[in-house]
Amino acid sequence: MPKWQKTPSINAGMTQSCNEPQFISPQWPAPSNVKTLQSTRLGGVSLPPYDSLNLGDHVEDNQQHVAQNRMVLEQSLPATPLWLKQVHSTLVVNEQQALTCPPADASFTRQKNQVCTVMTADCLPVLFCNKAGTQVAAAHAGWRGLLDGILENTLASFSDEPESILVWMGPAIGPAAFEVGQEVYEAFCTQQPSAQSAFKAVGQDGKWLANLYALARLRLRQRGIENIYGGEFCTFSDEARFFSYRRDGVCGRQASCIWLE
Repeated sequence: MPKWQKTPSINAGMTQSCNEPQFISPQWPAPSNVKTLQSTRLGGVSLPPYDSLNLGDHVEDNQQHVAQNRMVLEQSLPATPLWLKQVHSTLVVNEQQALTCPPADASFTRQKNQVCTVMTADCLPVLFCNKAGTQVAAAHAGWRGLLDGILENTLASFSDEPESILVWMGPAIGPAAFEVGQEVYEAFCTQQPSAQSAFKAVGQDGKWLANLYALARLRLRQRGIENIYGGEFCTFSDEARFFSYRRDGVCGRQASCIWLE
C-alpha cells in the first residue's frame, strides 16, 4: 500500500482520536489521480500556543517539534512537500524551482508525486487541477496576494481552457470575522466594482467585514472559472480544528497539499 494511504482522512464533521493527525478530504470532482490533503491543528507534538500539528518553521515554535510534525504529515504523502517561503507575493514557481523553498506564494507541477503545498492560518489556500489530471497547483491568497493577482498568475500556469480547470478553496477566515479598513474595500472595488458584494459595512467608522471566499470566486469567475468548490470553513471561529493568526496572534500553520499520483 502506498504510504500516503496510511493515514485516514476525515470530512468536516467527523472526529477521531486527538493523538492521531486529523486531515480533511476536499470534496470536489477532481480526477482520480489528483490527490489532496488538508491538515488541521490536531495530531502533532507542538506545545501551546502552537498546539499541536504546527507545520510552520517560521513562527518561533520548537524546531524539533516542527520537524516531527512534518514527518507526521509526510506519512500521508508520496514525497516531501514543496515548501515555499510565503511573502504575500504573486510569484508562481514550478516544482524544480520550489525545491529550494523560494520566496513565492504558489507552485505548480505536471510531474507525478510532487506535492504542491501552501501553509495558512487565516489566509486562503486554493488548490487547482485540470480535468485531464495532468497538472495541479496550490496558491496562498491573503487579501494582498488576492488583490495583486496570485490566483490569476496561478491560472496562467495552465494551458487549459477555463472550463477545464477545477478549484478548491480551503480553510480561511470567514466573512463574519475578517474586519478590514476602508483602504482594502476601496482597493478591491476600484479593480472590480462587483467586489462590493463581498463586503459588509461595520458601523460608521470605515470598517468592513470582507468575504475572502467571495472575493476569490469573483476573481476566478472573471477569468472564466466556474468549477469552484469549498469555502465553507472559518479558521477564526473553529478554534478546535484550525490555527488563526487574527484570533491568536501567535499560532501555528496548517497545510494544503495537492499532487498527481
